[in-house]
Amino acid sequence: MNVDFLEALQDLERERGISKDILIEAIEAALISAYKKNFNQLQNVRVQIDRTTGEIKVYSRRTVVEEVLDPRMEISLQESRAIHPGYQVNDIIDTEVTPKTFGRIAAQTAKQVVVQRIREAERGMIFEEFSSKEGDIVSGTVQRIEAKNVFVDLGRVEALLSVAEQMAGEQYRHNDRIKAYIVEVKKTNKGPQVMISRTHPGLLKRLFEFEVPEIQNGTVELKAASREAGARSKIAVYSKDETVDPVGACVGPKGMRVQAVVSELRGEKIDIVKWSANPSVFVANALSPAKVTSVQIDEQEKVARVVVPDYQLSLAIGKEGQNARLAAKLTGWKIDIKSESQARNLPSDQFAANYEEHDEAYDDEYDDQYTDEEYDETYDEAYDDAEYDESEYDDFNEDDDTVENDVIATKRA
Repeated sequence: MNVDFLEALQDLERERGISKDILIEAIEAALISAYKKNFNQLQNVRVQIDRTTGEIKVYSRRTVVEEVLDPRMEISLQESRAIHPGYQVNDIIDTEVTPKTFGRIAAQTAKQVVVQRIREAERGMIFEEFSSKEGDIVSGTVQRIEAKNVFVDLGRVEALLSVAEQMAGEQYRHNDRIKAYIVEVKKTNKGPQVMISRTHPGLLKRLFEFEVPEIQNGTVELKAASREAGARSKIAVYSKDETVDPVGACVGPKGMRVQAVVSELRGEKIDIVKWSANPSVFVANALSPAKVTSVQIDEQEKVARVVVPDYQLSLAIGKEGQNARLAAKLTGWKIDIKSESQARNLPSDQFAANYEEHDEAYDDEYDDQYTDEEYDETYDEAYDDAEYDESEYDDFNEDDDTVENDVIATKRA
């Protein structure tokens, strides 16, 4: 220990943000263990490092007692007063016992402690940095793939994109740059572990926040989102300013904003609907692009019973029930969909059947009544019937299903 070592600790304090006093206290504690281990001493000792010179000293600590039972830990009152007449019972006497060969051991121990504390401090800072980013988007580079788990380099830490959080059909290659949503940051013995996701609805929300200035400044609020990652998503938006169209703001000029999000999500189709405090209106909007004839709300059962035109039934349900599922997740309501003819023919008590029974029936109902070609024709008719300002969307790519959905969603809202 010397002045150069203390200056090195000061440099660490400035560069790494680790207090010099904390480092010295840690070194002193480590030197106590080193002394007992290397010199086979079991007595109570104290190590002191001079903050100015770096000089190190070891002191044996003994308690003043009337009768000595353990000479390593105790000293008699008579012997203590030979050292100083003012000592009383229960006083602590420190006696220097610094070994001559303790310098080398002290230097090695100090090095180990400093390195350990630096690692702990860096891990702590990294944990604090990324734990504050939970619920946010990060961008990183694919580092390696092990057992289908993808490890992404975020700069100061490596994040884990597990199989469950990967989008279906998405391929990851070494050095690919991807954006992901931070789900959780855990403390482990090897440092912080950052868990990221490409399937979380929060990723969709954050991407729209980046692309839509009206969401950033609070003019437009993104109220809810539901996803079936890699296939289709729905978001509900709202604006307190009546002069601002929240759906149009998210679509953007010539669809540029929504297309930027679609591109980042590898072609995932996105429906944008208008949020409403009225559950009936919100459920009807959520089923876009299908037209809804009526919505009956059951507050007690939290069920929305929806009637749609016969030719719109397949569109409302969606392929394999996807549109209905996403709408239910988006609104928080169980949705029971019937065509107009079904609603007329069924008694009211049967129409009020539990949602779960109908949920499994969606797929069967679609498969029994509609082929894929019929579904696509119905969807195209709905698009063709949509009334919208062609001058505003004349540059849209009509071959892109996503843009078609956004146009329809805008006008249905």
